[in-house]
Amino acid sequence: MRNLEKYKGILPAFYACYDDNGDISPERVRALTQYFVDSGVKGIYVNGSSGECIYLDPKERMTILENVMQVAKGKLTVICHVACNNTRDSRILAAHAQKCGVDAIASIPPIYFHLPEYGIAQYWNDISDAAPNTDFVIYNIPQLAGVALTRGLFAKMRENPRVIGVKNSSMPVQDIQMFKMDAGDDYIIFNGPDEQFISGRLIGAEGAIGGTYGVMPDLYLAMDAALKSRDLERARALQYAADDIIYTMCSTHANMYAVIKEILRINEGIDIGSVRAPLTPLSAQDMDTVQEAAKKIRSAREKFF
Repeated sequence: MRNLEKYKGILPAFYACYDDNGDISPERVRALTQYFVDSGVKGIYVNGSSGECIYLDPKERMTILENVMQVAKGKLTVICHVACNNTRDSRILAAHAQKCGVDAIASIPPIYFHLPEYGIAQYWNDISDAAPNTDFVIYNIPQLAGVALTRGLFAKMRENPRVIGVKNSSMPVQDIQMFKMDAGDDYIIFNGPDEQFISGRLIGAEGAIGGTYGVMPDLYLAMDAALKSRDLERARALQYAADDIIYTMCSTHANMYAVIKEILRINEGIDIGSVRAPLTPLSAQDMDTVQEAAKKIRSAREKFF
């Protein structure tokens, strides 16, 4: 049996941190990392979808990870997403992540060209081979990648001893059950969709990685604690409150991560810039909704804590 305890809990997805010119800000990366250390979460998921990874070049992603690790090492579990749309760059990022001392690397499948399953397996195994002493997490997000993890492909990947589980961001909760049932206790399944946190946890997910956790980590920590104490009524109430906040954040003209970054500035005093084009930044028309979402987070904290 592997030691999977360090992955069981709340792992917010890390956001890209820019300076006022839109370049990666090492100082703001370190500040956001310290915020997560102080929040009490189990770990963080770096350079994934919420980190705008497909809009960053490999050097920028290395800079982010290096500055994350300056603060997080020994204090947070760190999973670094290393996938690029070619194997060569992905392997470079995987080797760099291992050198930095991350707990695990992760990867979506290659996007755009729909490869056969044996091609996807080769891609993932080639990436894993570049970090031979590091755990590997499959990232299943078919609604964005255009490719779904099947039971057969997951079985093939379990032949790789470094594979420890799946970050499952597909919408059907049943997928979590299916992967957990197939893999057993020696693998971990992470719940991906934030709106179904308690559903995913109840059906088999033992860890959770989410893009909205960072703006309200205390609500998700409380959800997790309520589930562990079997207080399903409180867990459900917290989930409904978080979902209402998410629906509000998604109702602006701007990209949701631009909204999240502004809420972090309003509620936490943390400035990590805006988002990178082609993602849509905030405009004046969005600010009333942003303020509403920020207020809902504060109200939820008053209600539950």
